[in-house]
Amino acid sequence: MSKQYETGHAKNVANLHKLIERVTVYTSYNPPVENLTIANLQTLYTTSLAKLDEVEEKRTANKSAIHNRQVAFENLKPLCTRIVNHIEILGLSEGTLDQAKSLNRLIQGSKKNTTTSPEENEEENNTVSTSRQSYTQQADNFGILLQLLSTITSYNPNLEELKLTNLTTYQASLMTATQAVDQTEAELNAKLIERNNMLYAEGTGLYSIAQNVKKYVKSIYGATSPEYSNISKIKFNSRKV
Repeated sequence: MSKQYETGHAKNVANLHKLIERVTVYTSYNPPVENLTIANLQTLYTTSLAKLDEVEEKRTANKSAIHNRQVAFENLKPLCTRIVNHIEILGLSEGTLDQAKSLNRLIQGSKKNTTTSPEENEEENNTVSTSRQSYTQQADNFGILLQLLSTITSYNPNLEELKLTNLTTYQASLMTATQAVDQTEAELNAKLIERNNMLYAEGTGLYSIAQNVKKYVKSIYGATSPEYSNISKIKFNSRKV
């Protein structure tokens, strides 16, 4: 294989290919069950390999989106501090200043961002990651801060990066970056489900079919036969790891 797949899944697919190669030369191998035929085993191998490719492609896209989001958010916290520092010189009411400072504290105090996403722990696909919650909350609170700034008539900084129009554009880029992570994560999770069904579905998945191939060979050649011994040692992992 040209790509580096997760060891467990890739080994199952590689071992299916090894199993096919061995039973193909067995002259008595003629199963009455359709999904055990050589042709169907070869199709299963090709399709399973394609599913591994699809998962890795979506995983790469998700990791790229996570990286892009991290880059987009790098300037948010220092930027918010600069905004608050600026409005402190405008002679605003204590209530307005307190509201701005409170929003800034929420943004500064969000849980530490990481590049870990649920797809890296496939058993938690339905759990919203702490990282995603933190980024989303920061973007939302930044949007609220901008709404507050829009009500302050004296807010007219000379610095381009502090102007409300540029801040609004920046906030939109944060939302876009966050949505890209959500979208690529959803696409990855869908492909993980497809792959797991292909490899591990009861009765129809690669694991079940491989076990049935072994049972069929055992039934036609016998448990002590060299034919069965030759394939019984080919291991398949039943866990979705």
